[in-house]
Amino acid sequence: MAKVELKQPVVAEIAGLIGEAKAAVLVDYRGLTVEQDTELRKQLREAGVTYKVCKNTMLKLAFEGTDYAAMDGKLEGPTALAVSDTDASAPARVLYEFAKKAPALELKCGVVEGAYYDEKGIQVIATIPSREVLLGKLLGSIQSPITNLARVLNQIAESKEG
Repeated sequence: MAKVELKQPVVAEIAGLIGEAKAAVLVDYRGLTVEQDTELRKQLREAGVTYKVCKNTMLKLAFEGTDYAAMDGKLEGPTALAVSDTDASAPARVLYEFAKKAPALELKCGVVEGAYYDEKGIQVIATIPSREVLLGKLLGSIQSPITNLARVLNQIAESKEG
């Protein structure tokens, strides 16, 4: 069997992952212990992020003709790909937080919502709260004035009764 035939399913799998992705981040995982790698994979899985160690040539082939081709320049050394199709900040957030405890994990770059970000940009995206947290804050800020209005109206009604 030719090498090209062996590569096609891997390239197709990567292309499938990034096809519907909101975000993808590349990391260098060199120096992580087995325990650290296991914990990282667990945290990513819990956040709904797919994590895959890939050969750079496979990534390059899968990225061809997509927004992700912007990451080609960072495809050196051991590379892992973290992808989320639901939460655009999840891969960056989980990897960034994990890298604080495991400095061997190195953020390379990423593409979020079609835009390329270098390591510094990915760190900024990592500080953006998840969609659920933002919606919770929005709901809280909407509920607060309504609750206050209801309290005032209730006080007015009680004062008129008395």
